[in-house]
Amino acid sequence: MRAVIQRVTRGSVKVQGTVVGTIGRGIVVLVGVTHGDTEEQARWLAHKIAGLRIFEDSAGKTNAGLLDVDGAALVISQFTLYADTRKGRRPSFTDAAPPEDAEPLIEHFVQELRNHGVSVETGIFRADMLVEIHNDGPMTILLER
Repeated sequence: MRAVIQRVTRGSVKVQGTVVGTIGRGIVVLVGVTHGDTEEQARWLAHKIAGLRIFEDSAGKTNAGLLDVDGAALVISQFTLYADTRKGRRPSFTDAAPPEDAEPLIEHFVQELRNHGVSVETGIFRADMLVEIHNDGPMTILLER
């Protein structure tokens, strides 16, 4: 599994012109699944993200986590994180897991974040989404497990 985490002042996702998820301060997590990924990997990724200290504390140091700042997460499934661009100019997505394998792992990841006490909003799996990200910093981190 891969995740791109962006610290945000706010984020939202629309499907067919309707907002289906919105957060204020927190993180937007773009998450992709590849062949052979497991629930254990989803659990590890959720645990890692819930504990990341990427927010400033009262001393101005990047030492606070999502829960410390009462932040939320907006999780967006993103099969394109497994794009292969080594050949030609058109990406191949054969490394992305098929939807019937990826969707349950994304749902498990979201539930694991919630189990850590994180307030989570999501997009809609397989939908054409318009994601608004107000990256704070900017702070963008790539995690892979």
